[in-house]
Amino acid sequence: MRAAAVAVSLVLVGVLVFLAVKGSPAFTAGAGELPAHAANFWALAGPLAFGSLWVAVIALVFAALPAIGVALAATIYAPSPRFGRFLGAVLDLLAAVPSVVFGLWGLMVLAPAMVPIYEWLHRYLGWLPFFSGQPSVTGRTVLTAGMVVAVMILPIMAAICRESFALTPPALIEAAYALGATRWEMVRTAVLPVARSGIVAGGMLGLGRALGETMAVAMVLSAIPDLISVNLISSQNPSTIAQFIASTFPESTGSQVSALIALGLVLFAISLAVSVVGRRVAQQGVSR
Repeated sequence: MRAAAVAVSLVLVGVLVFLAVKGSPAFTAGAGELPAHAANFWALAGPLAFGSLWVAVIALVFAALPAIGVALAATIYAPSPRFGRFLGAVLDLLAAVPSVVFGLWGLMVLAPAMVPIYEWLHRYLGWLPFFSGQPSVTGRTVLTAGMVVAVMILPIMAAICRESFALTPPALIEAAYALGATRWEMVRTAVLPVARSGIVAGGMLGLGRALGETMAVAMVLSAIPDLISVNLISSQNPSTIAQFIASTFPESTGSQVSALIALGLVLFAISLAVSVVGRRVAQQGVSR
């Protein structure tokens, strides 16, 4: 076990060193040496980091409540333990679906279906910056991409919430029922407070998973690399780091490759920070 832990740590350090060494020339590169005609590396990385975080946050907003609901259904509201295990297994199988399948579903099914909804949002809520501007006629927006990623991070979030709910001390549940609480009152007063740290940890780990999603976002999102915008329904959307690397790498040479590797380092740092925070929150919940 110690050897396995050391090996994994060495691989992680090796990836970090590779990204830092190969991407270091991009930090001093100027205009004309970087992709997307950026003036410097940080002018390129800033909008892309914003796009990655924006898509991940949208996905987290859409996935949070369904993940909690499914986890409660599997652990508390299931008519029998066997059905709860079956529901959990079905949800876990969702994590095995390749991202390209989700991308195809988002591109061919979800995006066209969202077009009339985007028109309705623009018509009645266009005074908000999230729904201003001309809505996309294809449905390939940052909101659609966020919804696709939400489906992809749902299994990991629900799994962590399910384990957190299952760790609720039976004495608390029995005490709530003994005081005359309904099932929902028991969940609200006994289960959710105990599992609060697990719910937060699941959200953080899901956020880390969403930050690195590539293929589904690349297939669904119609993006502009240097754009920073909070508009959810426009045809002009910010790009993500993973999507930009995947779409630009085949045609890149020289310093442009170094810039893409440096972008990978930025994404690595963001994802690592989010994952560390999520696991620390989970460990604090277990220690309590």
